Amino acid sequence: MKHFIKVFSIAFLCFMLAFGAGMFTYVKFANTADSADANDNNPDEDSEQELIEDEGLSPFERAVKHSERVNVVLLGLEGPRTDTIMFASFDPETNKVDMISIPRDTYYADKGYPQGDQKKINAKYGRSGVEGTKKAIENILKVPVHNYVSVTYNGVESIVDALGGVEVNVPFHMVYRDTTPGRKPLYINIPKGRQTLDGKNAVKFLRYRKSNDGRSGYPDGDLGRIKAQQKFVQSAIKKAFSFRIISVVNATLDHVKTDMSKTDILKYGTSAWGINMDDISMHTLPGRPAYRNGLSYFFHDPSGVRDLVEDIYGVKDETEKTPKEEEKETSD
Repeated sequence: MKHFIKVFSIAFLCFMLAFGAGMFTYVKFANTADSADANDNNPDEDSEQELIEDEGLSPFERAVKHSERVNVVLLGLEGPRTDTIMFASFDPETNKVDMISIPRDTYYADKGYPQGDQKKINAKYGRSGVEGTKKAIENILKVPVHNYVSVTYNGVESIVDALGGVEVNVPFHMVYRDTTPGRKPLYINIPKGRQTLDGKNAVKFLRYRKSNDGRSGYPDGDLGRIKAQQKFVQSAIKKAFSFRIISVVNATLDHVKTDMSKTDILKYGTSAWGINMDDISMHTLPGRPAYRNGLSYFFHDPSGVRDLVEDIYGVKDETEKTPKEEEKETSD
């Protein structure tokens, strides 16, 4: 059983960091615009050039090109693989945050890596690092990824304890035992029902998928676990709103790596007070699970992905792709 435990801390950071990144980009954009205005003697010429450059672009491509949205990829790492991948998109104009959970088994093949387990997106990090993973997500979603956040193994436990626990409704009695040699023993025994989980039990809740005998657990595997984790994240964010945001950010930063500076995160994270639960939407990458050559994969649906991302960006692309183009996207 993989250590798929980091989705809460990642998603919790998401709404703070995405907001911070959005504010940072907005300020940077505004400063650049002011400087350009001061030195630009012919704004009409620039507008005309922009129209020329936009010719041939679809409505969606134009929306992405001119959008001020900031997109952050959030990674939970276990050795050379990403056990958790979430894409977070923040709109500084509306204070809306959209999160897309990307199943770790999502099919993503690279030339030169023919083995079955190498064709899953969670293997991309081991051979290409953060930049390679960001590029893979860009290829699937067709939008840029501006920043990243990754979380340490103990991050979840510490953050949940810093919040004083997180309330969840456990859907069934979770029982699991793993004493595999070479691994730290794992014992999960969480009763069914609504309860507040401390850090250790939160980690176990997020790791759980099925019992040892396979008779109980999420009927749809990782997709069911993703749904449960998203509910956990929503509960955690709601709990976080009752805390001083700076204190929560400080407790979190020791457990993450990001290409954003601590100063920027602390400076702009305070603005998260302007976000409420209605501003945060959670999604799962459209697609379907299936077996190929005896291995379990998740095959994303290019058409469904396009509809979801277009909805997030507030535009519908009227240009329909042919079945061959959609097939090419899947194989890429």
